[in-house]
Amino acid sequence: QVQLVESGGGLAQAGGSLRLSCAASGSFFTINAMGWYRQAPGKQRELVATITSGGSTNYGDSVKGRFTISRDNAKNTVYLQMNSLKPEDTAVYYCNADGILTTTLRRVHDYWGQGTQVTVSS
Repeated sequence: QVQLVESGGGLAQAGGSLRLSCAASGSFFTINAMGWYRQAPGKQRELVATITSGGSTNYGDSVKGRFTISRDNAKNTVYLQMNSLKPEDTAVYYCNADGILTTTLRRVHDYWGQGTQVTVSS
């Protein structure tokens, strides 16, 4: 079993910054990819950013140049530094972990955190 616990959401003004963290815990050896997705009211969940254990990153078009994803493999933690925030960044942000090698040597996919609210005021 794998648990993802997010922290760092909250309220920010437009142009401001927030940093999200997501720590993975449970019975596993490694996680291939970790990332962040977001869902605004009335919209579909969308990619924010992902990062592999080797450090390869992928960003959604709307956050490129403003958000930075990073990862501490030793702590099984992924971070999202969000700068130059805009009101349209307001959403629930979900942590995702994929390609998890469990201690029973199974490869499991797509674990999600409970979500953390980010609200950006204009």
